[in-house]
Amino acid sequence: PSAFFSQKPKSELVRTSLRLLTSSAYRLQSECKKTLPVEPCPTTDIQLVTQQVIQCAYDIAKAAKQLVTITTKENNN
Repeated sequence: PSAFFSQKPKSELVRTSLRLLTSSAYRLQSECKKTLPVEPCPTTDIQLVTQQVIQCAYDIAKAAKQLVTITTKENNN
C-alpha cells in the first residue's frame, strides 16, 4: 500500500492510516497462520482467532477507506 504514497507522506492522517493498514495486514497474516494444520497447537482457541481475524479485516477496511477519502479530497482540491 505504501508504494502508492511517497516515502514520507506529509499528511499525518495518511501516515496513521498507512500504519494501521500495514500493522493490521501483519496481524491478519499472523492470526491466519494459527489455523494452519502445519502449526497444530492444541491450545489454539479457534473462536478467539476468528474474532481476531474479523477485527484485523475491519481495521484493514477502515484504513483503506480513510486513505480513499483522503486521496479523493486531495485530488478534488
